[in-house]
Amino acid sequence: MSNKANSYQRFPLWRRIEHLAMLLSFTTLALTGLPQKFPDSRMSIGFVNTLGGIENLRTIHHVAAIVLMLGTVWHLLVFGYLAYVRRTRLSMLPSLQDLKDGWQALMYNLGFAKSFPQMGRYTFEEKMEYWAFVWGTLIMVITGFMMWNPISTAKFLPGEFIPAAKAAHGGEAVLAVLAIIIWHMYGVHVKRFNRSMFTGRMSEEDMLHEHPLELADIKAGIAERPVDAATLNKRQRAYLPVAAVAAILLLGGIYSFVNAEDTALKTIQRQAPTLQIFVPFTPTPAPTQTPTLEPTLTPTPVPPTDTPPPTQPVTESATSAAAPASNVTWDNAIGATLQDKCGACHGTAATAGLNLSTYADALKGGSSGPAIVPGDVENSLLVTKQQAGGHPSQLSADELAIVIGWINAGAPEK
Repeated sequence: MSNKANSYQRFPLWRRIEHLAMLLSFTTLALTGLPQKFPDSRMSIGFVNTLGGIENLRTIHHVAAIVLMLGTVWHLLVFGYLAYVRRTRLSMLPSLQDLKDGWQALMYNLGFAKSFPQMGRYTFEEKMEYWAFVWGTLIMVITGFMMWNPISTAKFLPGEFIPAAKAAHGGEAVLAVLAIIIWHMYGVHVKRFNRSMFTGRMSEEDMLHEHPLELADIKAGIAERPVDAATLNKRQRAYLPVAAVAAILLLGGIYSFVNAEDTALKTIQRQAPTLQIFVPFTPTPAPTQTPTLEPTLTPTPVPPTDTPPPTQPVTESATSAAAPASNVTWDNAIGATLQDKCGACHGTAATAGLNLSTYADALKGGSSGPAIVPGDVENSLLVTKQQAGGHPSQLSADELAIVIGWINAGAPEK
């Protein structure tokens, strides 16, 4: 029923705005986070390319994370106001009755109970979803800080905590998305379409079905605790200064979260150094001059000129294609090139388990297999992925040719 006379206010406007902000930030985080967890998926690659590259995707992800944290700060301040100033019943806190309601609902669905449990302001299902969101947000903020600020994290915790945080962050993200799709969508939009978070009101029929005990309290006039104006003003004067200080501290924490490191908001683009490589040219000595066959002369051989020309210094950029593969190593060329082109995804973050920041890590490979197999280009995933084209960090044809020559030469480090 849409008639206000037969409906009851459930959520005021500010609650609905808060819900919309969290809805948009969560959706954006999911859309920009899952492609980073599954980077080899065609859908992920297409989505990243649509947004203009991995850096744009990360920027959007970071902005959505900031919105989520700001929404959390607002939620905490409002909770303090309702709990202390208004003295609203803390009906979202779990209780023993929720266990009883959950058990009765299970028995009812299995056909062993005669009636579905009657519940109040929030059902046991809504409480479970709310506290799962609280727990998930806490995990995502902590692990997100570790990945966003790995240098600061490593000052206080062992380095192993950073890849562990990445695993926890991705796992919690998948769990949260599945919970929204399976649990929330069914309970709120499929089983019985609940419009109250958008309209602010719920019909008496829906109240009787979902929250009969709250409906009884509303009709009895005991749903809210009345507060006189004098008491309300006194509590506000006590709470608002505390809330202001708490807000400043929390916002300062978010600012520190975002600006703790310069590398938090962008990937450093490093120019590959130009190194002097001394390549000795040793031409074949000139052959001995062929003697003449005149009968009156004795053939006189000409001394060979076998002195090679002096060693000539050449730059890598000018002769890298002509230089023998044995002169190209990880230290003088390959490592810098891969860090410049692939470090955004396969550096410390180690997307798909592949870290190309060091020679040892590059040989270990990632979750899909060995990226570099010395002497075996066909089984080196780094080459096969690049040859397929369309990679987010695509090497140029010349760079790929140098890498192939280096692998064929045994992939030397030094």
